[in-house]
Amino acid sequence: MEQKNIAEGSFKEIFVEHGFSILKVQNESSEIQRFSKKIDRSFLQFHFCIKGGAKFIFNQGNYALDLPAEQSLLLYNTQIDLPLNCELQANSWMLSLVMSIQKFHSLFSLQAEYIPFLSEEFKDKKYYTQELITPPIAVVLSQLMNYNLHPNITDLYLRGKVYELIALYFNRVDTTAAEQCPFLVDEENVKKIRRAKEIILERMAEPPTLQALSDEIGLSLKKLKQGFKQIYGDTVYSFLFDHKMEMARKMLETNQYNVNEVGLKVGYSTSSHFIAAFKKKYGTTPKKYLMAQGQ
Repeated sequence: MEQKNIAEGSFKEIFVEHGFSILKVQNESSEIQRFSKKIDRSFLQFHFCIKGGAKFIFNQGNYALDLPAEQSLLLYNTQIDLPLNCELQANSWMLSLVMSIQKFHSLFSLQAEYIPFLSEEFKDKKYYTQELITPPIAVVLSQLMNYNLHPNITDLYLRGKVYELIALYFNRVDTTAAEQCPFLVDEENVKKIRRAKEIILERMAEPPTLQALSDEIGLSLKKLKQGFKQIYGDTVYSFLFDHKMEMARKMLETNQYNVNEVGLKVGYSTSSHFIAAFKKKYGTTPKKYLMAQGQ
């Protein structure tokens, strides 16, 4: 592990194994912090903005790309080096993975067709993509940012969590198949499905039944189920469950609410039901989870 200090900021670089490292960047100040790192074209870059916001600057300042909170950015370009020049907003956290393309190929050699930029089509091209951070990914990011372990097992823990993060990142709906799906070609249908997602999140404490939801958005129950799975990669209630547990986890970490209050806010009438749900998702009780986080 190496702590690096830059003139206007600092970040921690953790070497996972050959060709693979983590960058943990935390700006707790009230001013923008800047940091940079030389990264050549033989590396992939995964950036996850956990809170606040970041701006990536390319080509001697001629081009900039904003990365808002709860979004990720993948950078891949075999033609030019992409040195990391980043501005981190006040009170922002970001975690990045830097992995050699050779290492990445070794992980996904049997899944080349599943990963777009491993295909022949992208072999000599650049590939940038920005995605929302899903609730399962948010959990792993939190674990990577906050852990309190014996030094003898820290390396093993980090390696396991990083591989879990990469696996979850690529656990997405096959976008090519989705684009070819006749249902998703209809923009109106997609709008209705997105509205369904907004409705269940707005009313997560008392969500409507699937039939009531389909009636409200003006789509048949069958199309609601199929469309939601195609766009969000999960069933309506499983997606909602993940979201509720993520919200609960974040509320608990603030230390502003007790377990019963958090449970009520995400729709559980009794603390026992909430604790059971939390344990189903995270494998531990809310209290033990906070203890493991050192809170």
